[in-house]
Amino acid sequence: MFCWQCEWTKNGTGCQSLGNCGKTPQVAALSDLLLFTVKRLGGAAHLARTIGSVSEPIIRQVDRFLVKGLYATLSNVNFDPEKLSNLIDEAEDLRENLTKNPALSDLSTQPLMKGLSLLERIELGAKYPVNDLASLPLLSLRETTLYGLKGLAAYAYHAAKLGREDPGLYALVEHTLAKSLDPTLTTVDDWLKQALAVGEKNLLALELLDAAHTDTFGIPRPTSVKLGGLQGPAILVSGHDLKDLSQLIDQAKKLGVLVYTHGEALPAHGYPALKPGLAGHWGTGWQNQTKELAAFPGPIVFTTNCLQKPAESYRERVFVLSPVGWPGVKTIEDGQHLDFGAALKMALELGGFTQDQPQGEVTVGWGWSAVLSAAGQIKELVTSGRLRRFLLVGGCDGHGQGRAYYRDLVAQAPSDTVILTLGCGKFRFFDQKLGDLDGVPRLLDLGQCNDAFSAIKIALALAEVFNTPVNDLPLSLILSWHEQKACAILLSLLSLGIKNIRLGPTLPAFLHPDILNALVTGYDLKPTTTPEADLKAILV
Repeated sequence: MFCWQCEWTKNGTGCQSLGNCGKTPQVAALSDLLLFTVKRLGGAAHLARTIGSVSEPIIRQVDRFLVKGLYATLSNVNFDPEKLSNLIDEAEDLRENLTKNPALSDLSTQPLMKGLSLLERIELGAKYPVNDLASLPLLSLRETTLYGLKGLAAYAYHAAKLGREDPGLYALVEHTLAKSLDPTLTTVDDWLKQALAVGEKNLLALELLDAAHTDTFGIPRPTSVKLGGLQGPAILVSGHDLKDLSQLIDQAKKLGVLVYTHGEALPAHGYPALKPGLAGHWGTGWQNQTKELAAFPGPIVFTTNCLQKPAESYRERVFVLSPVGWPGVKTIEDGQHLDFGAALKMALELGGFTQDQPQGEVTVGWGWSAVLSAAGQIKELVTSGRLRRFLLVGGCDGHGQGRAYYRDLVAQAPSDTVILTLGCGKFRFFDQKLGDLDGVPRLLDLGQCNDAFSAIKIALALAEVFNTPVNDLPLSLILSWHEQKACAILLSLLSLGIKNIRLGPTLPAFLHPDILNALVTGYDLKPTTTPEADLKAILV
């Protein structure tokens, strides 16, 4: 196996015998084979769309699977060989259906994976590793593009579940997958253009998801969230999917089970339609789940990434939803209407917290609407010199001592700065008490990584308020990355021409030095150093 798509990769170069995330060589081979079948299906769909030979409903069915299939190969999502094999079958069935059209009949001569045993598929998957190009700079940019596409697929998947889709976005997915198998893309410029095209369409995916969330659950507003537990039966939800969470809330309310959020589900408390059904928040970043979930006295539901190997202390209490998978854990079957009955029954049987366990409070819900409603006050604070700079400190959390950088940077930021944050990276400092500037809190939680559109919209709107380009705003971006959704967001920022981004805690192993130099030259991309040095440079 060879995998280098996340920040946790072994020795900063790549996992080759066992993934640090728990990915086995067998799972890696099946993931690579699934990605290959998704590429072939995307190429067939791109050809079908180009020649206009297949009806839109059929193409739309294929496109919905493409984003689901890509999402299943994202870090910390699916570790279940059987589920991965089933997705391969689904991809091949859809491709076979496409090739029934005479205009695509040539594609039917290519071999299919159908009928192969699981072992045969594992052996075949080893023939499609990610490091299959001799040119390392081209490999670097192709993989950067594909990792950005995986992130885009995750956002598009959630938006589609809430009824928000766009043909142009799907066409970009098809086109990029087709290009990934195209041997004629032989220059860095070719792949850089494709990478930035993915970043541009990812902005659309984020906008669709934002509209889906606000139209369905209301516009987020600043909301206080209790940390810890309350007496009574309890169930915990970890992940990004608000539709799945809303269905659980409805079913739990009828049985008197208290619903808690974990990890990236925290921002759900800011939505008016979800807040009344939530009891509080338990835990911090995804990488701490082994310890934190063991202490939770109820079942745990994973709706999306980020999943780690469940410890024996709570393994029997874990439930997962598509596209998440781990061998042997309970699965809540996918569908328009989910049945959480088994999980809720377990919550009642376990009884939950025997007494209240208060652990403080935090505030969420500072989406674009809430922040921009204070735009006039913000402008006055800046022009008067009382607010020197915004620091957007956010992204993915993860393992490693280097991530203490983000906590220390926020703690050392002077009192005339305001911290904007989003993503699970905020769990390094989300409970710090930073006070306010004339009523404007110095720590503004914009939401989960799925809410990145808020940060972008705020930046673009403030550029209008101050009548200046985004790059001239009193705004600095200090981002942490772990997996492919962060890659998609970085490509989106680059597609907007945003410069001077600091990225850490380490740079991606898949960024070849030549590509890194191009980004440094073209976009002033910088690696993080120390909180003291970076703050000094930012606040000059």
